[in-house]
Amino acid sequence: MSDNEDQQSTTTTKAEVSKNRRFRKDKPWDTDDIDKWAIQPWDEETDSKTVAPFLEESSFATLFPKYRENYLREVWPGVTSALDKHGIACVLDLIEGSMTVKTTRKTRDPYILFKARDLIKLLSRSVPFTQALRILQDEVACDIIKIGNVVRNKERFVKRRQRLMGPHGNTLKAIELLTNCYVLVQGNTVSTMGPHKGLKEVRKIVLDCMKNIHPIYHIKELMIKRELAKDEKLKNENWDRFLPSFKKRNAKSNKKPVENKKKKTKNVTPFPPAQTPRKVDLAIESGEYFLSKTQIAAKAMEKKKAEQAVNSEKRKAEREKAFVAPDEGPAERPKKRTASAEDGKSSKKSKK
Repeated sequence: MSDNEDQQSTTTTKAEVSKNRRFRKDKPWDTDDIDKWAIQPWDEETDSKTVAPFLEESSFATLFPKYRENYLREVWPGVTSALDKHGIACVLDLIEGSMTVKTTRKTRDPYILFKARDLIKLLSRSVPFTQALRILQDEVACDIIKIGNVVRNKERFVKRRQRLMGPHGNTLKAIELLTNCYVLVQGNTVSTMGPHKGLKEVRKIVLDCMKNIHPIYHIKELMIKRELAKDEKLKNENWDRFLPSFKKRNAKSNKKPVENKKKKTKNVTPFPPAQTPRKVDLAIESGEYFLSKTQIAAKAMEKKKAEQAVNSEKRKAEREKAFVAPDEGPAERPKKRTASAEDGKSSKKSKK
């Protein structure tokens, strides 16, 4: 009986383990308190000793517009000193209008070259140097969103870009506070810096704004999510019931319905319409066909003179209207003086 029980226990344990996990071994060092998504910071003192220098040189280059030349020339000593700490060399080429970053024998951090590439990209997109230096930190990432090709109409593009910024930049400030990101709208691009989660939200807001969805809807949503994240009970629940659902509503136009005009019934006959007469036929009917060229010209001249005579009489009548005297009505006789009025005048003279 004991042998049968041992066989049953082994079969049950085998049945519990799935096929995908049969070759996996226990990992006593892998506990639940370890955060696998955490970004490990680079420590120059400890990590640089374990990593050997790179075998080959890697480099990135980017172009910058002409109006950024003077600013980059002033700031470039600070850029070189900041990148030199991480073992990255940088070159500013004013003739070609380009910036280049490359690794050296001192470089140990394998990811710092991509951070330096993002730094020169942000500097070329008009981000201030003091703000762009934050990209060298491990927890800060960047995203450059292209918005120039989303809208074709230039006027509509300018209006929607201004809508993203808001009056006095208030909308942009609200987005920065809610996403913990730095946002700069410049030309046909939007440069953003911050954590990865915030960059994802900013990209969604910017692209939806260019597709005619106002940023205020996303701002309201982010504010609600921010408050729900503070609540310990609702922290790990689904928030769809709390979030507002904005439906797109088209404004109804007050156009009158088009009346269906009844088609007029035509008398359909099996016979084709009569043929239109030619010019020669009309000339034969009027008799002009049998006249000579001089006779036709004389007839046309007579017709022209008759029309001129009629028009001259009309113009003469219009000119004579100015000399017609207006109707003044019947003439009024002056009134006779009364005796009392004459006495009053004589008394005034005697007093004098």
